Amino acid sequence: MKTRHVFSTPDLATAQAAMDAAREAGVHDNDILLIARADIELESIPNERREADTDLMPAAVRGAGYGGAAGLLAGLLAVVIAPIGLTIAGAAAATVAGAMVGCWASALVGSSLPDPIRRKFDAHIQAGRILVVIDGDREVLTHAEARMLANTIGAEILPFDSLAAFA
Repeated sequence: MKTRHVFSTPDLATAQAAMDAAREAGVHDNDILLIARADIELESIPNERREADTDLMPAAVRGAGYGGAAGLLAGLLAVVIAPIGLTIAGAAAATVAGAMVGCWASALVGSSLPDPIRRKFDAHIQAGRILVVIDGDREVLTHAEARMLANTIGAEILPFDSLAAFA
């Protein structure tokens, strides 16, 4: 499972050097993203490097899980209660319905929230620093961290260690 780490750089040139060091360490190009203040992003960062501004996808995944679990419990409870006469297929349908409703509701809420990295490091972003976000396996990230910190002056690792799918 991929883990996400965040680095702070003072400018775009340092961010580019950090990305190059991460690539040399074995991080795939698709696993490197940049986050910056809106005026810096519009001027300097290509679209394929930008991180999503909202928490939409992680919220939808969490909502599907929680909604599915709630639907499963409701469906199994309905199977146990004899007068309702619900079958196991009905419990499965309740699980799917719960997952869909949970996903939909959580995605609505998540679309209005900034993503977790933007929330946690807003002070860095507003100060004009560019965040380099790297996803990878623990061993690749350890190697990439060492290479990035050794090869780039001004880059620092920020305290963020999360699974890539939920960040």
